[in-house]
Amino acid sequence: MKTKIKVIKVLIVDDSPVALIVLKRIFATSPEIEVVGTAKNGLEALELIPQLQPDVICTDLHMASMNGLEFTREVMHEYPRPILVISSSVQEHNTENIFQLLEAGAVDVFPKPEIGLISDYDAIKQELINKIKILSGVKVFTHRRPNINKVSQENRQQLFLQNIQNKLVKNPIVSALQTIPKYPQSSKIIKILAIGASTGGPQALKTILNNLPSTFPIPIICVQHISNGFLNGLINWLASVCQLPVKIAISGELPQAGTIYFPPERHHLELDNRGKFVCSKTPAIGGHCPSITVTFNSVANFYGSFSAGVLLTGMGRDGADGMQAIAQAGGLTIAQDEASSIIFGMPKEAIALGAAQYILSINDISHKLLSFTNPK
Repeated sequence: MKTKIKVIKVLIVDDSPVALIVLKRIFATSPEIEVVGTAKNGLEALELIPQLQPDVICTDLHMASMNGLEFTREVMHEYPRPILVISSSVQEHNTENIFQLLEAGAVDVFPKPEIGLISDYDAIKQELINKIKILSGVKVFTHRRPNINKVSQENRQQLFLQNIQNKLVKNPIVSALQTIPKYPQSSKIIKILAIGASTGGPQALKTILNNLPSTFPIPIICVQHISNGFLNGLINWLASVCQLPVKIAISGELPQAGTIYFPPERHHLELDNRGKFVCSKTPAIGGHCPSITVTFNSVANFYGSFSAGVLLTGMGRDGADGMQAIAQAGGLTIAQDEASSIIFGMPKEAIALGAAQYILSINDISHKLLSFTNPK
């Protein structure tokens, strides 16, 4: 008896008749994807969603009546589900568009071929189909509409800490897969923080880094799996919302307190025997360059029990072994919980190894880090 294939229902929103035809043709080649509807703009699509109940939405950015950014905000407020923005305006140089869309709740972007010939679409057909399959398994969350009355950065920081302190509801059971940590919880003050993330990472990084004060007393190293060409856009976007400076690490540089560092594109980031950065263009590890595990291992090797590793949302298992190395060295380890992860792959793998001393929601991680850098 044949196993029935679960069909992924897709809604396409695009004001180009040619793009609609081409995308429908592409998705028709996969037995796992069904285009259940099309719309010319966001307003039309919003009316269709309750009726069609799509699993994934593909939308253009520039459309009349309601563009892709406005549409994404409305969907994530009213009918949250995975959104892939397919547009000619999400190329490498369109970083402002890209991170506005991700901030609004889109899970990913996919650049249309710049020339737009059918033959150009054929070249990216399988990559696009694979993205739809991945997005169909992504968990999304309702986004609240922004408050018109903006709160100052200082007041927002105080409100954040008060909210966490008032809750003091410890992390709920993550899942049946959660295991007891193999390593004792660190009680030392940390001297360096390493964070790893993949799918859903930009939004998660923003949540954590945005809540760290300008006086944060240690260096932060972030490794984010991201498409080539988009790193500078990510850094500029984070720098616009964080109180801490954000920059690309340079070989031979000593990490400075209160600075956020990213490895250069297609480079692993490690520390030498003096604690200075080493950026190496060596082969990918586990399919990733930069590799989270490479950085975590290096941090554990140099800083030992004074190191901290945080593993966030993402597919696969990069970072799990590195987090285990930090835990074995006596450092602090935190995994994002399943409930707040877009994809609970990497944190789940670290938890399965018993390497996560704390399993926290994305909104609680900053508070825990602050407690290890500013003890009472």
